[in-house]
Amino acid sequence: MIQTATFSGADDNTLVGDWRGAVDDPGIVFLHGGGQTRHSWGGSAKTLASAGYRTLSLDHRGHGESDWVANGDYGLDRFALDAQIVTQQFAEPPVLVGASLGGLTAMVLEGIIAPGSCAAVVLVDIVPDMDLEGVQRIKDFMADRLDEGFVSLEEAAEAVAAYNPHRTKAVDPEGLRKNLRLGEDGRWRWHWDPEFMRPAFRDVGRSDFYDLDRLHDAVAAIEVPIQLVRGQLSDIVSETGAAEFLARFPHVEFVDVSDASHMVAGDRNDVFTDAVVQFLTKL
Repeated sequence: MIQTATFSGADDNTLVGDWRGAVDDPGIVFLHGGGQTRHSWGGSAKTLASAGYRTLSLDHRGHGESDWVANGDYGLDRFALDAQIVTQQFAEPPVLVGASLGGLTAMVLEGIIAPGSCAAVVLVDIVPDMDLEGVQRIKDFMADRLDEGFVSLEEAAEAVAAYNPHRTKAVDPEGLRKNLRLGEDGRWRWHWDPEFMRPAFRDVGRSDFYDLDRLHDAVAAIEVPIQLVRGQLSDIVSETGAAEFLARFPHVEFVDVSDASHMVAGDRNDVFTDAVVQFLTKL
Protein backbone atom coordinates (compact mmCIF):
# COMPACT_ATOMS: atom_id res chain seq x y z
CA MET A 1 0.00 0.00 0.00
CA ILE A 2 1.22 3.50 -0.83
CA GLN A 3 0.99 6.26 1.75
CA THR A 4 1.62 9.77 0.47
CA ALA A 5 3.21 12.14 2.99
CA THR A 6 4.48 15.71 3.13
CA PHE A 7 7.62 17.11 4.75
CA SER A 8 8.95 20.60 5.36
CA GLY A 9 12.11 21.17 3.35
CA ALA A 10 15.17 23.30 4.05
CA ASP A 11 13.43 26.52 2.96
CA ASP A 12 10.02 25.71 4.47
CA ASN A 13 9.14 24.27 1.08
CA THR A 14 6.69 21.39 1.05
CA LEU A 15 8.14 18.08 -0.14
CA VAL A 16 5.90 15.19 -1.19
CA GLY A 17 6.84 11.53 -1.03
CA ASP A 18 5.35 8.03 -1.19
CA TRP A 19 5.91 5.51 1.60
CA ARG A 20 5.82 1.77 0.95
CA GLY A 21 6.59 -1.17 3.23
CA ALA A 22 6.47 -1.83 6.96
CA VAL A 23 7.50 0.92 9.35
CA ASP A 24 10.09 -1.22 11.13
CA ASP A 25 11.85 -2.43 7.96
CA PRO A 26 15.25 -0.97 6.96
CA GLY A 27 14.86 2.21 4.94
CA ILE A 28 15.54 3.24 1.36
CA VAL A 29 15.10 6.76 -0.03
CA PHE A 30 14.72 7.12 -3.79
CA LEU A 31 15.81 10.44 -5.33
CA HIS A 32 14.89 10.92 -8.98
CA GLY A 33 16.78 12.72 -11.72
CA GLY A 34 16.28 16.30 -12.85
CA GLY A 35 13.00 16.81 -14.67
CA GLN A 36 11.52 13.55 -13.36
CA THR A 37 9.16 12.84 -10.45
CA ARG A 38 8.94 10.29 -7.64
CA HIS A 39 6.79 8.09 -9.87
CA SER A 40 9.86 7.10 -11.92
CA TRP A 41 10.71 4.74 -9.04
CA GLY A 42 7.34 2.99 -8.90
CA GLY A 43 8.49 -0.46 -10.01
CA SER A 44 11.67 -0.53 -7.93
CA ALA A 45 10.00 0.87 -4.82
CA LYS A 46 7.20 -1.69 -5.00
CA THR A 47 9.63 -4.60 -5.45
CA LEU A 48 11.94 -3.51 -2.64
CA ALA A 49 9.04 -2.89 -0.27
CA SER A 50 7.89 -6.44 -0.97
CA ALA A 51 11.45 -7.62 -0.28
CA GLY A 52 11.36 -6.22 3.25
CA TYR A 53 12.35 -2.55 2.97
CA ARG A 54 10.62 0.64 4.03
CA THR A 55 10.88 2.84 0.93
CA LEU A 56 10.28 6.53 0.40
CA SER A 57 10.18 7.95 -3.13
CA LEU A 58 10.56 11.72 -2.97
CA ASP A 59 9.64 14.54 -5.31
CA HIS A 60 12.60 16.95 -5.28
CA ARG A 61 11.91 20.62 -4.67
CA GLY A 62 10.48 22.14 -7.82
CA HIS A 63 9.39 18.74 -9.15
CA GLY A 64 6.14 16.81 -9.18
CA GLU A 65 3.90 17.75 -6.28
CA SER A 66 6.67 19.31 -4.19
CA ASP A 67 6.75 23.11 -3.93
CA TRP A 68 8.43 25.34 -6.45
CA VAL A 69 10.75 27.45 -4.30
CA ALA A 70 10.09 31.17 -4.46
CA ASN A 71 13.77 32.15 -4.43
CA GLY A 72 14.57 29.81 -7.31
CA ASP A 73 17.40 28.17 -5.36
CA TYR A 74 17.96 24.81 -7.02
CA GLY A 75 21.60 24.40 -6.07
CA LEU A 76 22.88 21.00 -5.01
CA ASP A 77 23.29 22.01 -1.38
CA ARG A 78 19.57 22.88 -1.13
CA PHE A 79 18.59 19.52 -2.63
CA ALA A 80 20.95 17.84 -0.16
CA LEU A 81 19.51 19.71 2.81
CA ASP A 82 16.02 18.66 1.75
CA ALA A 83 17.22 15.05 1.52
CA GLN A 84 18.82 15.28 4.96
CA ILE A 85 15.45 16.19 6.46
CA VAL A 86 13.87 13.21 4.75
CA THR A 87 16.52 10.75 5.97
CA GLN A 88 15.74 11.90 9.51
CA GLN A 89 12.26 10.40 9.18
CA PHE A 90 13.80 6.94 9.65
CA ALA A 91 14.81 5.38 12.97
CA GLU A 92 18.13 4.33 11.39
CA PRO A 93 20.01 5.90 8.45
CA PRO A 94 18.45 4.67 5.19
CA VAL A 95 20.11 3.66 1.95
CA LEU A 96 20.02 6.51 -0.57
CA VAL A 97 19.34 5.55 -4.20
CA GLY A 98 19.88 8.55 -6.45
CA ALA A 99 19.62 8.85 -10.21
CA SER A 100 21.49 11.67 -11.96
CA LEU A 101 20.51 14.78 -9.93
CA GLY A 102 19.51 12.44 -7.10
CA GLY A 103 22.95 10.83 -7.19
CA LEU A 104 24.73 14.18 -7.08
CA THR A 105 22.49 15.09 -4.15
CA ALA A 106 23.51 11.90 -2.36
CA MET A 107 27.22 12.68 -2.91
CA VAL A 108 26.87 16.14 -1.39
CA LEU A 109 24.66 15.00 1.49
CA GLU A 110 26.77 12.07 2.65
CA GLY A 111 30.16 13.47 1.68
CA ILE A 112 29.80 17.11 2.74
CA ILE A 113 26.54 18.28 4.32
CA ALA A 114 25.81 15.53 6.86
CA PRO A 115 28.04 12.44 6.89
CA GLY A 116 26.28 9.54 8.55
CA SER A 117 22.89 10.36 7.03
CA CYS A 118 22.93 7.20 4.93
CA ALA A 119 23.64 3.51 5.42
CA ALA A 120 24.83 3.21 1.81
CA VAL A 121 24.64 5.12 -1.47
CA VAL A 122 23.55 3.82 -4.88
CA LEU A 123 24.54 6.14 -7.74
CA VAL A 124 22.36 5.50 -10.76
CA ASP A 125 24.18 6.48 -13.95
CA ILE A 126 25.99 9.44 -12.47
CA VAL A 127 29.60 10.33 -11.70
CA PRO A 128 31.11 13.79 -11.12
CA ASP A 129 32.85 13.87 -14.50
CA MET A 130 29.78 13.70 -16.72
CA ASP A 131 29.90 13.63 -20.51
CA LEU A 132 28.99 17.23 -21.29
CA GLU A 133 27.71 16.41 -24.77
CA GLY A 134 25.18 14.09 -23.13
CA VAL A 135 24.28 16.79 -20.64
CA GLN A 136 23.70 19.19 -23.53
CA ARG A 137 21.39 16.66 -25.17
CA ILE A 138 19.30 16.49 -22.00
CA LYS A 139 19.31 20.27 -21.76
CA ASP A 140 18.09 20.58 -25.34
CA PHE A 141 15.29 18.09 -24.74
CA MET A 142 14.14 19.84 -21.56
CA ALA A 143 14.33 23.30 -23.12
CA ASP A 144 12.58 22.35 -26.36
CA ARG A 145 9.05 22.65 -24.93
CA LEU A 146 9.92 24.55 -21.77
CA ASP A 147 7.25 27.23 -22.25
CA GLU A 148 5.24 25.94 -25.19
CA GLY A 149 4.32 22.55 -23.73
CA PHE A 150 2.35 19.89 -25.61
CA VAL A 151 -1.11 19.89 -27.08
CA SER A 152 -1.76 16.36 -25.79
CA LEU A 153 -0.26 13.45 -23.86
CA GLU A 154 0.22 11.69 -27.19
CA GLU A 155 2.39 14.54 -28.47
CA ALA A 156 4.49 14.37 -25.30
CA ALA A 157 4.87 10.61 -25.75
CA GLU A 158 6.12 11.16 -29.30
CA ALA A 159 8.75 13.59 -28.00
CA VAL A 160 9.94 11.10 -25.38
CA ALA A 161 10.08 8.30 -27.95
CA ALA A 162 12.19 10.47 -30.26
CA TYR A 163 14.54 11.24 -27.37
CA ASN A 164 14.86 7.53 -26.45
CA PRO A 165 14.88 5.75 -29.84
CA HIS A 166 16.60 2.68 -28.35
CA ARG A 167 13.47 1.70 -26.41
CA THR A 168 11.57 -1.03 -28.22
CA LYS A 169 8.43 -0.56 -26.12
CA ALA A 170 6.21 2.32 -27.15
CA VAL A 171 5.83 5.12 -24.61
CA ASP A 172 2.39 4.93 -23.00
CA PRO A 173 0.80 8.41 -23.09
CA GLU A 174 -1.21 7.65 -19.95
CA GLY A 175 1.98 6.66 -18.18
CA LEU A 176 3.22 10.24 -18.68
CA ARG A 177 0.24 11.81 -16.95
CA LYS A 178 2.00 12.00 -13.57
CA ASN A 179 5.05 13.62 -15.18
CA LEU A 180 3.05 16.43 -16.77
CA ARG A 181 0.73 19.15 -15.52
CA LEU A 182 -2.28 20.49 -17.41
CA GLY A 183 -2.25 24.27 -17.72
CA GLU A 184 -5.22 26.60 -17.81
CA ASP A 185 -4.59 26.98 -21.53
CA GLY A 186 -5.21 23.26 -22.03
CA ARG A 187 -1.58 22.44 -22.83
CA TRP A 188 0.55 19.87 -21.00
CA ARG A 189 3.92 20.89 -19.55
CA TRP A 190 6.54 18.94 -17.65
CA HIS A 191 5.83 18.70 -13.94
CA TRP A 192 8.79 20.80 -12.76
CA ASP A 193 9.60 24.44 -12.23
CA PRO A 194 11.18 25.93 -15.39
CA GLU A 195 13.48 27.92 -13.11
CA PHE A 196 15.12 24.65 -12.07
CA MET A 197 16.70 24.19 -15.45
CA ARG A 198 17.84 27.73 -16.05
CA PRO A 199 20.44 27.98 -13.25
CA ALA A 200 21.31 24.29 -13.28
CA PHE A 201 22.22 24.05 -16.94
CA ARG A 202 22.78 27.63 -18.07
CA ASP A 203 26.50 27.74 -17.40
CA VAL A 204 28.33 24.43 -17.21
CA GLY A 205 31.48 26.20 -16.12
CA ARG A 206 29.93 27.79 -13.03
CA SER A 207 27.06 25.61 -11.83
CA ASP A 208 27.74 23.46 -8.76
CA PHE A 209 26.40 20.51 -10.74
CA TYR A 210 29.76 20.46 -12.51
CA ASP A 211 32.19 21.32 -9.70
CA LEU A 212 34.39 18.29 -10.26
CA ASP A 213 36.85 18.93 -7.43
CA ARG A 214 34.11 19.38 -4.85
CA LEU A 215 32.13 16.37 -6.04
CA HIS A 216 35.19 14.12 -6.15
CA ASP A 217 36.10 15.28 -2.64
CA ALA A 218 32.55 14.48 -1.56
CA VAL A 219 32.74 10.92 -2.88
CA ALA A 220 36.18 10.47 -1.30
CA ALA A 221 34.73 11.47 2.07
CA ILE A 222 31.87 8.96 1.95
CA GLU A 223 32.61 6.12 4.35
CA VAL A 224 29.53 3.97 3.73
CA PRO A 225 29.32 1.41 0.88
CA ILE A 226 28.74 2.83 -2.62
CA GLN A 227 27.36 1.19 -5.73
CA LEU A 228 27.45 2.66 -9.24
CA VAL A 229 24.81 1.31 -11.65
CA ARG A 230 25.49 2.46 -15.21
CA GLY A 231 23.44 2.05 -18.36
CA GLN A 232 25.66 0.74 -21.14
CA LEU A 233 23.92 3.07 -23.62
CA SER A 234 24.36 6.08 -21.34
CA ASP A 235 25.38 9.37 -22.88
CA ILE A 236 26.08 10.83 -19.43
CA VAL A 237 28.44 8.23 -17.95
CA SER A 238 30.71 7.01 -20.71
CA GLU A 239 32.67 3.76 -20.50
CA THR A 240 35.80 5.83 -20.01
CA GLY A 241 34.12 8.01 -17.41
CA ALA A 242 33.02 4.97 -15.42
CA ALA A 243 36.48 3.41 -15.63
CA GLU A 244 38.15 6.60 -14.39
CA PHE A 245 35.66 6.90 -11.54
CA LEU A 246 36.29 3.29 -10.47
CA ALA A 247 40.05 3.78 -10.70
CA ARG A 248 39.76 6.80 -8.43
CA PHE A 249 37.40 4.97 -6.05
CA PRO A 250 38.19 1.24 -6.31
CA HIS A 251 35.97 0.38 -3.35
CA VAL A 252 32.84 1.28 -5.34
CA GLU A 253 30.80 -1.74 -6.48
CA PHE A 254 29.95 -1.50 -10.17
CA VAL A 255 27.13 -2.87 -12.33
CA ASP A 256 26.85 -2.19 -16.07
CA VAL A 257 23.29 -2.73 -17.33
CA SER A 258 22.98 -3.72 -20.98
CA ASP A 259 20.30 -2.20 -23.23
CA ALA A 260 19.84 0.67 -20.78
CA SER A 261 20.47 4.37 -21.27
CA HIS A 262 20.78 7.14 -18.69
CA MET A 263 17.24 6.19 -17.61
CA VAL A 264 18.43 2.85 -16.23
CA ALA A 265 15.48 2.14 -13.92
CA GLY A 266 13.02 2.98 -16.68
CA ASP A 267 14.78 1.01 -19.42
CA ARG A 268 15.62 -2.17 -17.50
CA ASN A 269 13.75 -1.97 -14.20
CA ASP A 270 14.02 -5.68 -13.46
CA VAL A 271 17.79 -5.83 -13.95
CA PHE A 272 18.32 -2.55 -12.10
CA THR A 273 16.24 -3.63 -9.11
CA ASP A 274 17.98 -7.02 -8.94
CA ALA A 275 21.37 -5.28 -8.87
CA VAL A 276 20.28 -3.05 -5.99
CA VAL A 277 18.84 -6.01 -4.06
CA GLN A 278 22.09 -7.93 -4.44
CA PHE A 279 24.05 -4.90 -3.22
CA LEU A 280 21.79 -4.41 -0.20
CA THR A 281 21.94 -8.11 0.65
CA LYS A 282 25.69 -7.79 1.14
CA LEU A 283 25.39 -4.90 3.59
